[in-house]
Parts: sequence; structure tokens; C-alpha cells
Amino acid sequence: MTTLQSAVRRRRAVAAAGAVSAGLLVLSACDKPTPISTITVGRTSVSSEATCGGQGNALKTADLTKCIKSTDVKTIKVDPDETVRFGLDPDIADKRWVILMNGQQLVEDSNKTYRTIPGSVFFNTQYGAQGNSTLVTIKALDGKTNSQTATGLWSFKLKKED
Repeated sequence: MTTLQSAVRRRRAVAAAGAVSAGLLVLSACDKPTPISTITVGRTSVSSEATCGGQGNALKTADLTKCIKSTDVKTIKVDPDETVRFGLDPDIADKRWVILMNGQQLVEDSNKTYRTIPGSVFFNTQYGAQGNSTLVTIKALDGKTNSQTATGLWSFKLKKED
């Protein structure tokens, strides 16, 4: 092998090592994405990262109030005769979670990754619904017995399908 060939190989190896190092540096600068929550109605689904929190740390009461009132949330149309399916990342579900409707707890807490609720519930005044849309929030808990400490919120707007 000539000196020229070995110099070219060394430059390629250095360039490859530099590219790998730069890629790792870029990846290490990224924030870890929050777990995803998904709502499915029929064949339509919407997914979202946490509106607030989602990294396992307790949220302050002021942050909870602000997040629950957020209007920048994903929307899904719901036929009241359909079933609404809620799915949550297993790492979050293991520490328990509840579903809130317009800020009020709708169901008991659970550690399952998946729950279903009849669509009609979200537009029934008996459950606190008002009009043709409802704000639904998934509230992740901290996993402690009888705790209501929230670690993350995922909010969605459910619009009644005409």
C-alpha cells in the first residue's frame, strides 16, 4: 500500500469518527420527549405529548390550573354512540392515572395502559358537560397510595360529531 492510500484511509477514518461524534453531541443536546397519550374514536386517533410535566416530577398547583385551562390542545370528533379509547405510555400508567372532564375527575385512578368510556358521557350534563365540546385531561399521578399529586397532564378537546 502506498503512502497516499494510507493517508486517504486515515482521513476517511478521522472524518467518520468526527461525524459520529457530532451526531452524538447533537443527540445529547436534545430534551427527552415526554410520553405520549392517545385518544381513539372509531378509526380516528389523536396523540399528544404532555401539555404539562410528563417527566415524573410533581407539578405545582398553579401549573395544574394553568395547564387545565390551556386551549392549545388537539381536537377529535366524537359520535356519542361510539366508544372513546384512552391509551397511555406504560411508564406513566404504572404510577396510576385518572381522566378529568372539564377539570373534574371522571373515573377512578387506574394503572392500566388503556381505558374505554362511552362517547355519550362526554356530552351528558349529568357528568358536567356543557354544549357540544368537552375538555378531557389525562392526569398522571405519582404512584403513591391515595395520592392526588399530578406529574403530568395531557389535554384533548372532544367535539360532538353532527
